[in-house]
Order: sequence, then C-alpha cells, then structure tokens
Amino acid sequence: MTTPTTDRPAARPAHRVLPVTDLSLVVLVGATGSGKSTFARKHFKPTEILSSDYCRGLVADDENDQGASKDAFEVLHYIAGKRLAAGRLTVVDATSVQKESRRELVRLAREHDVLPIAIVLDMPESVCAERNAARPDRAGLPRRVIQRHRSELRRSLRGLEREGFRKVHVLRTVEEAESAEVVLEKRFNDLTHLTGPFDIVGDIHGCSSELETLLAKLGYEDGVHPAGRTAVFVGDLVDRGPDSPGVLRRVMGMVKSGNALCVPGNHENKLGRYLKGSKVQQTHGLAETVEQLSRESDEFVKEVREFIAGLVSHYVLDGGKLVVCHAGLPEKYHGRTSGRVRSHALYGETTGETDEFGLPVRYPWAEDYRGKAVVVYGHTPVPDTTWINNTICLDTGAVFGGRMTALRWPERELVDVPAEKVWYEPVKPLAAEVPGGHDGRPLDLADVHGRRVVETRHLGNVGVREENAAAALEVMSRFAVDPRLVPYLPPTMAPTAASQEEARGGAADGGFLEHPAEAFAQYRADGIGRVVCEEKHMGSRATVLLCRDAETARARFGVEDGPTGSLYTRTGRPFFPDPELTEEFLARLRTAVDRAGLWEELGTDWLLFDGELLPWSLKSTGLLRNQYAAVGAASRAVLPDAVAALEAAAARGVDTGALLERQRGRAADAAAFTEAYRRYCWSTDRLDGVRFAPFQLLAAAGRSLAAVPHDEQLAWLDRLADADGGTDAPLLRRTRRVYVDTGDEESVRAGTEWWLELTAAGGEGMVVKPLQAYARDGKGRLVQPGVKVRGREYLRIVYGPEYARPEQLERLRHRFLGHKRSLALREYALGLEALDRLAAGEPLWRVHEPVFAVLALESEPVDPRL
Repeated sequence: MTTPTTDRPAARPAHRVLPVTDLSLVVLVGATGSGKSTFARKHFKPTEILSSDYCRGLVADDENDQGASKDAFEVLHYIAGKRLAAGRLTVVDATSVQKESRRELVRLAREHDVLPIAIVLDMPESVCAERNAARPDRAGLPRRVIQRHRSELRRSLRGLEREGFRKVHVLRTVEEAESAEVVLEKRFNDLTHLTGPFDIVGDIHGCSSELETLLAKLGYEDGVHPAGRTAVFVGDLVDRGPDSPGVLRRVMGMVKSGNALCVPGNHENKLGRYLKGSKVQQTHGLAETVEQLSRESDEFVKEVREFIAGLVSHYVLDGGKLVVCHAGLPEKYHGRTSGRVRSHALYGETTGETDEFGLPVRYPWAEDYRGKAVVVYGHTPVPDTTWINNTICLDTGAVFGGRMTALRWPERELVDVPAEKVWYEPVKPLAAEVPGGHDGRPLDLADVHGRRVVETRHLGNVGVREENAAAALEVMSRFAVDPRLVPYLPPTMAPTAASQEEARGGAADGGFLEHPAEAFAQYRADGIGRVVCEEKHMGSRATVLLCRDAETARARFGVEDGPTGSLYTRTGRPFFPDPELTEEFLARLRTAVDRAGLWEELGTDWLLFDGELLPWSLKSTGLLRNQYAAVGAASRAVLPDAVAALEAAAARGVDTGALLERQRGRAADAAAFTEAYRRYCWSTDRLDGVRFAPFQLLAAAGRSLAAVPHDEQLAWLDRLADADGGTDAPLLRRTRRVYVDTGDEESVRAGTEWWLELTAAGGEGMVVKPLQAYARDGKGRLVQPGVKVRGREYLRIVYGPEYARPEQLERLRHRFLGHKRSLALREYALGLEALDRLAAGEPLWRVHEPVFAVLALESEPVDPRL
C-alpha cells in the first residue's frame, strides 16, 4: 500500500536575534557579495554605517579603486574614532576577512573603551558570485577573489573571540540573514533612566552597626525606604571591620529586592578572586573577612561569590547627571566598557610613586575633572567630605574611627554617623584630599584658550572667538585682580535708538540724539509695562565682592593672603593700586552692611554689588588729561583769538558775518564741552572724596539676586546708604529714580520731565530698566536688561563739542545699534550664568568660564561711543 503524499510548506528559517550593545564598534565580516551593505542598511541608521567602498569614492572618485584602499581606510578609521569618542554606535561595512584588517578595528574599539562586535555573513560562494555578477561595477570580478575571501574568513572564523571581539554572530544562509533581527542592548552601566532619589553610601569596610545606624538616619526601615528612595553603595563593603558578612547580607538583600544598587570596590574584587580559588595575599583586612565568612554557610558564601561576580564597575544615573563608582572616574570613561575602565573604577590612578608609609601616591584626577556629571566615589579615606570640581569622596574612614557618610541626591545633602570605635588602625593618618578647597587645581589655560562655546541657561550657547579669548587672557593674566575674587563681570549697555525730538530751543539747537521717548517705546513694544528710570552717576562701573571677614574669603573663595573681597572695573582690573586702600574701602562698606542688618536679613556672609565709583576722574585721569582737557585747552587758546580777529575785520568793513557767527558758535560749543567733563572731576585723597553708588545686589551666599525686582533692590541699597550717612564723609550715594508705566502717557511724560530736569542740572542721564529685572518679550526672547539715555550736554564728551549741530546730529542719527545690542544681551546672559553657577557652589573654573567670556566679548570691535 502506498502512503499518499501531502505538499507541505518549506520550513521557515529560525528567527535569529542578534544582540548589539548600544555603544559599540560593529564590524561586518564577509566576502565581497555576501550582503554586508544590504544588511547594514536594513538594521542600522545611514549615519551609523561607515563603508570602505564609500571612503574609496571620497579619496579616489571610484569606489572600486583598490589602489586607494590605504587612504580610504585611514579616512574610515578616523571617522570611526571620532564617532566612538562622541559615544556613537559605529558600523564598519568592509570585507574584514583578514586578521590584519580586523586588528586595527579592535585596537580602535579598545582605544575608545567600547566593545568590538562581529557580525559574520558566511554566505555560499555561489550566492556571492551571483550578487557580484548582478552589479555592473563588479560584473568582471574574478571568481578567485571570492574564493580567496571565503578561504581567509574560514581560517579565522574560530579565532574571532580570541582576537578581542566580545560578541560574534555568524549568519550562514541567505534566509538566516534576511530573518535576523538586530536588537540594541543598553550597557550594564547605563542606568540613566533611573532618576532617584538616591542615598549614596561611602565605604563601609565591615562596619555593620554603623551601616544600620546610617540607614536608619536616612529613613530606611529594614532596608526599605518608605518614600521609595534607592540606596547606592560605592563599594569596599568588606575587610578590616568586625562584621563583613553582616554588611554583605544587608547590601545583597537590598540589591536583590530592588532597593539598592552597588558597585564593586577593590576589596570586593580581591575577595571575589579569593572565593574563586585564586591565590591572593590575605592583607589589608582580607584575612579578617575570610575568617568571618568561614563561620557562614556554604550557600551564603556561594551567594557572596555570585554577587561580587555580577557587580558592574560604575553606574551612570539620573539622565547622565550622576556617576557612581568606587575610586573615581574621568569623564572620558563614563558609560564605557573595558578592562581599563573597570581597573580605574576599582583602583583609581597612581603617580607610580610611594609615600613615606609605603602606600601608592594617588593621582589627583579630581583636580583636573571638567565633566558635567557629578562623580561620587570613595576608596581614599579623608577626614571631611569636600566638593572638588563636581566630584565628592564619601570615604570618611568609618573603620578607622572616623564617620560613615552618605550623600542624598539630588538634594546634595550630606548625612553621617560617627564610628563606634577605631576598628582598624590606619597605616597613615587621614588627610584632606586637596588642601586648596573645592576648586581643586588652579585655573587651567585649557579652560579658556582658543575658540570656546559657553552654554547658558538664558540665551543658549554663546561663542567666543579665539582672537577675543587671547585678548581676554592678556588682560586677565597681566592686569586683573586675583581671578578667585572676580566671580562676575557686568555687561555692556546699549543706548536707546536715535531720537527725532527737537531741543526746547528749537531746530537751530539741533535737537536730541537720545531721548526717553524711544526707550519707553522700545520696552512698550517688548510688552514691558513697568520700568524704573535710574540716575546715571557718571562714575566708573564697579563691582564689589564683600566678605564678612578674611575667614569667609578664605573658606568660600580660597584666598589665603588675607583680603576680604575685591573692588574692580568692568575688565577685572583693581581700582586702587594699593591693596590697603581697597581693604579700607571694603571696611567702610562692611560697616554700612553691619549697621543695615543685611548680613542677617539675607542669611549670608558675603555679598556682590554692582554700582558706580565716583569721581570719573578717579579711573580716567589719563583720558581726561590727554584727550578731553587737551581739546578744551586748545579750543580756549585758539577760538577766542579767532573770534577777536574776525570782529576786528568786521569793524574795518569786511563781511565776516557767517564766518564770525560760525566761530562764535564753535567757541560756545568748546566752552560747553569743557564744562561738561569738568562736572564729573574732583580731587580725592585716598578715600576722601570717593563715592560709591550701588544700584544692584547681585548675589549672596547660595543665592543669585539678579532677578530680584529693582524696587526691592534699591530699598536694600537705600538702607545701606542711610546706614553710612551718619559719617562726616559718607562713602555711599543713593541712586535717584522714578517709576514709569510705559502704557500711560502721563507717566511717560513725567518720566521724560524728570530726565530733562536731571540732565539740565548737569546729570549724565539715566538708565531705563524693566522693573522685574529679568524679563522676556511676548515671544519669549530675552529683552535688554537696561537702556541708557544720556543727556544732551553729556554727549558732547562722547561725540565732540559740535555734535549737536543739525548737520552733525543728522549724520549721527544713522548710527547702527544692532551689534551693540547683541553684545549687551550675550554679556548679560553670561553674567547671569556666572551668578547661577556661583550660587550653586560650582567650582571656580565653571564660574570663571562665563566671566572670562564676558571679558573676551569686550574685545569685539564695536563703536566705543555707543
């Protein structure tokens, strides 16, 4: 009997899942025609694929020019290196059938601390030949080329893992390749999706009782936090202390239940090798741990061994804002995976030297750290926790009789408990990691040199040209006060738009170049309803950093030689060459702050002021003598004689009417010019005659005050001036002001009249500012923080004695303000960024970055008269 047959569908190829680490170097391996390019296009982004054929085309205009292969692969390796350095998945589409060609790619992966992964397309020879024949540019390819490729591949296929590839996926049929699915896997150390909150616990070293006390103080109940917080342990759980098994039991239980994370320390690493049977020296407390574990069950010891084996070198948490490891980690290793990264995370870096105690000298990596992520670590015991360049060490030597410390994140609060006793005598006394405070190494040239881009919260990225940075470096290096005492530089200020208003004397007087009407109209158009008009004092812009005492200056700003603050110009230069005179000025200001009660009211021990220092002649003596006084003297020497000669000629019947009138006008202009600059000059003797007119409190300890409305600011400063007013020669001067509603005609008229009276009495002019200090327009754009409206007579100093004549004024009304306004906004945003970083307690190099950028922008070419 014959069994009937049934047509059955052919069996579908098994679905292959190819796991690929999300940051890795993927090398496609296969003979020509094996389908590497098709596979790459199907599974990866076009920007992730680097094709050797394409690189040949770049260098030789012919993708099949084998003579260009050397240059093509140099280009490919260069681009691959740049992508890996930037943390980008990179796929190399080349035959890579030769061990020598793969060796360079494995080296590249190791150089950038990423995993090399091979995907091998081991297709039959017939398939490769058929595909090449179908390609016009490969139709004439000899069959022996394919045969050679497949032969070289087969010889090296089994050794790919020995070459260094961490994963090898082999696809042997067309169906297998077509059904395969590439799945990107996150790195084990990438926990950026976990945002906390976290409690990061420093080195424990077997101190089980202190650990339980600390967890209870942090709010944990039997290893669980009622608010859902997660504990993170920085390693060194074991050795030296009395109860390493108890510590392990608690930490392993919390990790298993999802209430904790843990990274390995060097002591766990050594214990793990011992438990695996490796021969290790039982030193540095390991002997005590081994003895304690000998009293535990075999099952527990096995759990410990597996727990240690599964620990990941470091974790990147909270969207990349936080990195936790044992011994610290430079930014270039964050999120990377290699033996080098693991070694650094476990042991740190040493200088190769040993100290007098026989211990390795640690390289101070934190002093050079410039990363954005906060790095929390342990390993090296210190007597006190100290922030150094966005890093902090939490090993405060609990086992040596110190404390056990935890950091609450994101609160950045430190919580600690004292050790119950000295459990283990330290080889050397605990010492502070960096004597220089939280800023670590002094400012580095690399932080400011060359073209820079400074990221600001208020205006995005602000660029600094290399030539501007060089100019700023010259000023800061040679002329400025100690950079640690320059936490802020004020922005430049743009004038109001040119006015078409006529002077009250009529058109013959030429009218105004600047007038309040345009300033009020500008802010009204920006949607700013209330503005403050502040008197301009015609002094020199001055910033004052005032500390309550020398200890505050030392502790907060790191200066050791006794200054209690600084007084400096817009470019960071000291006003007084004599430091004693600066200290005398600061002492007078400090007394006023004491009397006004501002220390207590603002809860601070230092303040940062913005204001003007008078007289103008105090800083501008050379300018006055060589420019303004010279012009005035020359005019007085020449013009009266010219007028007299013309009058004599007229008396003899010569028609000199127009010329005489012109010279009389020039003489009057010259006299007005001389009177204008003399108003702002007077003699001083040390501080006698010196006045300081503060108009804004910029910052206090832990706070930026730049966004405090101006009426509140000026109320503080009025109290300060009143507190100083009882002296025979007061130092402080009030800033007169009026408030204007830009949408109310009567209010605008009153503000204009106030300006006219102020300037008619000899005042320089006023600055119009949004009352709320920090403001944006209806489209969300940052508006000018202030616009200056200078008086008609004062502008003679700026534009010359005859600027107000109709023909001159008409020309000046076409002045271009766009660049000046752009510069003012950029410098304002940089100043706000510096204040924000200062308030957040960021290290000096971070605060100094926007400060230096302001100074650099000041060297941009712009009309100095604006």
